[in-house]
Amino acid sequence: MTQQKQNGNIVAIIVMIFLFGMISFVTNLASPMGDILKFQFGVPNWMGTLGVFANFIAYAVMGYPAGNMLTKMGYKKTALIAITIGFIGIGIQTISGVAGSFGVYLLGAFIAGFSMCLLNTVVNPMLNTLGGGGNKGNQLIQLGGSFNSLAGTSVIILTGILIPSITTAQISDVFPLMYVALAIFAFAFIVIFVSKIPEKEKSEVKTEAVSSKYGPLSFRHFIFGAIGIFVYVGIEVGVPNVLNKWLQNPDLNVLGLDGAGAEAIAGSVTATYWLLMLVGRLIGASVGSKVSAKAMLGAVSSLGLILVIAAIFAPTDTMINMSVFRNSAESMFGLVNVPISAMLLVLVGLCTSIMWGGIFNLAVEGLGKYTEKASGIFMILVCGGGILPLLQNAIVDWNGGIGYLSSYWLIVAALIYLLFYALVGSKNVNKNIPVA
Repeated sequence: MTQQKQNGNIVAIIVMIFLFGMISFVTNLASPMGDILKFQFGVPNWMGTLGVFANFIAYAVMGYPAGNMLTKMGYKKTALIAITIGFIGIGIQTISGVAGSFGVYLLGAFIAGFSMCLLNTVVNPMLNTLGGGGNKGNQLIQLGGSFNSLAGTSVIILTGILIPSITTAQISDVFPLMYVALAIFAFAFIVIFVSKIPEKEKSEVKTEAVSSKYGPLSFRHFIFGAIGIFVYVGIEVGVPNVLNKWLQNPDLNVLGLDGAGAEAIAGSVTATYWLLMLVGRLIGASVGSKVSAKAMLGAVSSLGLILVIAAIFAPTDTMINMSVFRNSAESMFGLVNVPISAMLLVLVGLCTSIMWGGIFNLAVEGLGKYTEKASGIFMILVCGGGILPLLQNAIVDWNGGIGYLSSYWLIVAALIYLLFYALVGSKNVNKNIPVA
C-alpha cells in the first residue's frame, strides 16, 4: 500500500511539474505577441503590452475564487477546469488571428490568464505538500520552476524561428505556437483525467460546525509573503521589459548601431535573461533540500540589489562583449557588444529564478488547513507583474522618455522589501492559531 502511494505521488509530481511548464508557455507567449500586435494594428507601445496586462490582471480577478475552488473541489477537478478554460482562451486568441481583431485577442489573453491563475493555485501547494513542506517542498517547487523556465525559453526560440522580421509579423505567423499550446492543453487534460492525484483526507477538509475566526490573513508572515509575491513578479517582468526597450531606443542609440539591428540584439539580450532564470532554477532545485528557503531568498535578494545598483551607476558608454542567447534559427548563441549595465541586469535573472519558490514556501509554512485559501490570495497578488512594469515605464516617461536606468530604483525598492521578508518578515509569530 505504501509503495502504491509512493508511485501515485511520483505520478502527481510529474503531472504538476508538467503543468508548471504549461503556465510559462502560455504566459510567455504574450510578450512576443505584444510586438506583433504593435506592428499589425499600428498601436503604441503601451497598447502592445495590454495582452501581458490582461494576462496578469486576470489573477487579481480570479485569485481568491481560485483558492475557494481548490478548497471545495480539490486539486484534480480544479486542474481540469483550469485546462478547459485555457484551451478556450488560446482558441479565442487563434480566432483573433483569423478575424484580425485586436479586441478579440485581448479577450482571449484575459481568459487564458484565468486559466494560468487556477493552475498556479493548484501547482504550488500541491508540490509543496508532495515534498512534505520545508526544504523538500521548496526543492520540488524549484524543480517545477526549472521546467517552467524551459517551456518559457522554448517560446522565445520558436518565435524567433517563425518570425524573422517582427515589423511585418501577423498573428497568423504564430499559429503553429497556438496549435502547440492547444495540443499541450488537450494532452494535459487527458493525463490528469486518467491520473490519480492525491487529495487531502476528508478529515482535513471537513466543514467546521462554527466558522473559524482565523484565515490566511491572520498570519503576519503570510501577509508579508503575499506582498512579496506582488513585488517579486513585478521585478521578474520589469527588469527584462525595460531593458529591452532601453537597448533598442533609437534616440539613445546605446548600442551605437544607429538603429540598424538594435531590435535583434535587444531581443537576444532579453532572451538570455530568461535563459539564466532556467539555469538559476536548476541550481535551486539541486540545492533546495540542503539550503533553507530563507537563506536562498536572502542571498539572491542581496545579490540582486548589488547587480541593479551597479547597473544604475555604471557608465553607459562602457561596453563589453557578452555571450547571449541569439534567438535565431542560424545560431543559438553568440557575442554582442552591449553596455556593462545591460549585462548586470541580465544577471539578475539568476536571482529572480528562485524567488517564487522561496517566498511561497516561507509564506505558507505553518498554515495547515488554510494553505489552499492562502494559495488563492497569492494568485491575486501575481497581478504585480502587470502593475509594477507599468509604474517603471511611467518613471521612464517622467524623465523625458529616456530615464530607463532611473526606473530601476523601483526595482531596488522591491528587492529591499524581499530582503526584509527573508530576514525578518518570514518569521511565523502566530503559532498560537490552530491550523489542524
